[in-house]
Amino acid sequence: MATFLKQQQKEATPMFSFLGHMTEGFAIDWSSKVPGRLVSGDCKKNIHVWEPREGGTSWQIDQRPFSSHSKSVEDLQWSPTEATVFASCSVDQSIRIWDIRAPPNSMLSADQAHSSDVNVISWNRSEPFLLSGGDDGLLKVWDLRQFQSGQPVATFKQHSAPVTSVQWNPLDSSVFAASGADDVVSQWDLSVESSDVGANTEALKELPPQLLFLHQGQTEVKEIHWHPQIPGVLISTALSGFNVFRTISV
Repeated sequence: MATFLKQQQKEATPMFSFLGHMTEGFAIDWSSKVPGRLVSGDCKKNIHVWEPREGGTSWQIDQRPFSSHSKSVEDLQWSPTEATVFASCSVDQSIRIWDIRAPPNSMLSADQAHSSDVNVISWNRSEPFLLSGGDDGLLKVWDLRQFQSGQPVATFKQHSAPVTSVQWNPLDSSVFAASGADDVVSQWDLSVESSDVGANTEALKELPPQLLFLHQGQTEVKEIHWHPQIPGVLISTALSGFNVFRTISV
């Protein structure tokens, strides 16, 4: 078995390697507007944009990084509508919006987006909204038309531990999901208002009206993703395994 594994490892050679990141990194995203365009970030605050060369087997990478973060880059997201724009979030508590046509350290920034590490972000496919989750357990919705104000348009505190994953629903622009280190997956709908929900008990009155559903039973939930074609279906990854589920709420 050991010999077989060694052979498999030898066969799994990369198409292309970039050695410009001097340390490990966790943030990466493919552009949905330009095939092959990639952005990657590392734990020393550097971000690099990869431009595909003709033929599709190699990339041109500017050695000058986007480096105005002061700490580790935790997540990156390309704009779903603007081919040259991407967002980043960092341990330095900030969220930044970059345009690759501008000078490397020219950007829009919400410097105190969260009170601690900003772990994850998600860019709405059809509305000018960015969703973020942090170590403070907060979920925040940012209107990119008002991003320079540094103030979110909505803040939700339901998770009791760091947020580990967030994603807008690809088929319903008002719905999103989040997971946390509290072993909970939450589902939300921004279109719901207080008057839409009949709060018949004291417990319900304490819950945000936009909270649709809480999924529990997993240990150390790390990531969630909506199914891109089947409405309302979510998959979550955790130490205890994978869950695929669909609630009656979405």
